[in-house]
Amino acid sequence: MRRRSAAALALVALPLMGAAPVSHLDIGIDHLRSAKGMIRLCLTADPDNFPACVDDSRAMTRSVPAGQKAIRLDGLPHGNYAAAVIHDENGNAKLDTLAGIPREGFGFSRNPPIHFGPPRFTAARFTLEGVAEAQQIRMRYIF
Repeated sequence: MRRRSAAALALVALPLMGAAPVSHLDIGIDHLRSAKGMIRLCLTADPDNFPACVDDSRAMTRSVPAGQKAIRLDGLPHGNYAAAVIHDENGNAKLDTLAGIPREGFGFSRNPPIHFGPPRFTAARFTLEGVAEAQQIRMRYIF
């Protein structure tokens, strides 16, 4: 009887042992200059695909109306991530630029200083460790 109990307990615990811990992430957006257009988010764990997430099949992207100002991502494995956000005011699904300078709003996790070009992954990197985490991203506009 004792062996059966131990075997049953092992079978019940088996699926839990291989499961990676997951979190949900709440991203808040501050300093939007208007509610026009869309907020486009890219969340990646791959430094080589930050900030665009173009070649990252595991990146999470979301587009929400600009008036929403908050995005929740569920089921994220624990680890290091960086987020990039654009305020696509005209809804053309890209960040418009003039001579390489953004004409629409942009922001990054951890709100790193911006010099020439986007920050490096390490400057925007944050770690998901708990059940729930939050990042507040401040939008920036040059024009």
